[in-house]
Amino acid sequence: MAKHRITFNKPALLGKEIDYIKLAFENKHTSGNGPLSDQCCRQLRKLLRVDHVLLTPSGTAALEMAALALDIKPGDEIILPSFTFSSCANAFLLRGAKLRFVDIRPDTKNLDERQIESAITSRTKAILPVHYAGVACEMDEIMAISERRNLAVIEDAAHAIGSKYKGRALGTFGHFATFSFHETKNLSSGEGGALVTRDKVNWERVEILHEKGTNRWQMFRGEISKYNWVDIGSSFVASDIMAAMLLAQIEVFDEIQKRRGKIFDCYMEGLRPLALAGFVELPIIPDDCSSSYHLTYVCLKDQQTRDDLINFLSDRGVQAVFHYLPLHTSPKGRELGYEPGMLPVTEDISQRLLRLPMFFDLTVSDQEFIIDQVFDFFGVPR
Repeated sequence: MAKHRITFNKPALLGKEIDYIKLAFENKHTSGNGPLSDQCCRQLRKLLRVDHVLLTPSGTAALEMAALALDIKPGDEIILPSFTFSSCANAFLLRGAKLRFVDIRPDTKNLDERQIESAITSRTKAILPVHYAGVACEMDEIMAISERRNLAVIEDAAHAIGSKYKGRALGTFGHFATFSFHETKNLSSGEGGALVTRDKVNWERVEILHEKGTNRWQMFRGEISKYNWVDIGSSFVASDIMAAMLLAQIEVFDEIQKRRGKIFDCYMEGLRPLALAGFVELPIIPDDCSSSYHLTYVCLKDQQTRDDLINFLSDRGVQAVFHYLPLHTSPKGRELGYEPGMLPVTEDISQRLLRLPMFFDLTVSDQEFIIDQVFDFFGVPR
């Protein structure tokens, strides 16, 4: 792999991560559901203004918990975008569900809410909106469909910690919501995730699923003297070492968001002349949305131009990358019966989208260098 002077991502140490990891050992509690995990959950509840949050080893694990909590069974159908990560599909395929892929909007790259109803059948069980790049799906319409058709909604908010829709935090609309704390995310514990549930009935089951099918959480609260195996479940618990790293970053979350916002704005201001001249398309954030600034992307006129720009930047020491290959045209998607041409917007965007380096420690001078290189690629003076 080529070495780049400016990598696409760089994990950030923002203050107390190492101190809190040491604290986990001093507490003599490095496994899950310890004091640092408890602090993380309290901080996340406060940040999101929700009552129920559990840490998980990954965003993938949170999605799998949601599928279990919904009792997804063979033949049930899940509506989701194809322009997303494989975990969104796997969590439900593992339960025997059928995937019903819906195209995305060309502006926000989110699930096109106007196409959801036509994908609903008598077997549909849930809708999985993915908030791409931290910009909200049209949650009012999606929740209205959910209520009319009695469907569950699982928000994939992996990109969206800190994002809002009409003033309300993403991850608080659906019956369930999942977050990721992978090293590429705004808040990171290396790996890690969280599951949010909206109501107490779901929460009681989720606690059991989280602790390997046992009622151990009731024992933690002193409600029973010893726990027992009462349901299915798995090891969905995140260690206190992961929580230590995450807690340190939650404590400076406002600083993280401000910095990422400045990086995003710098890209947008610097690249706007190229957008006005028709060389690139920039992200669109609707007026009723506020973004987490999870990533910065541009769309080029075609795949060849996108790939040429990736190679050009690489030669100049800058690592820029494409993003999701559509799930429906992947080998597994083809095996499930999907074919190219079924979701034209998804296929078009996937071929033209390029992500630029985006991380907390990215300097203004490095950003200016990256923008200069994009202008050079098009042969346009800046």
